[in-house]
Amino acid sequence: MLKLGIDIKAVFDRVQETGRLMVGVPSYDRYVEHRKTTHPDLPVMSYREFFCERQDSRYGGGSSGNFKCC
Repeated sequence: MLKLGIDIKAVFDRVQETGRLMVGVPSYDRYVEHRKTTHPDLPVMSYREFFCERQDSRYGGGSSGNFKCC
């Protein structure tokens, strides 16, 4: 049997991360790591807060209610 040495989970994780980056949602885990190491005195958003903030930043909305296309 031919052994390819492909880690399916690693491939899936990379594809999932790429998809999120394409729609403007960077990795929450990376955000938390960055926040704790670079800004330990500041609070860390919950996943929900992070997701909503990223969507609002990318597409508009939020408190201003303005829609942004590109």
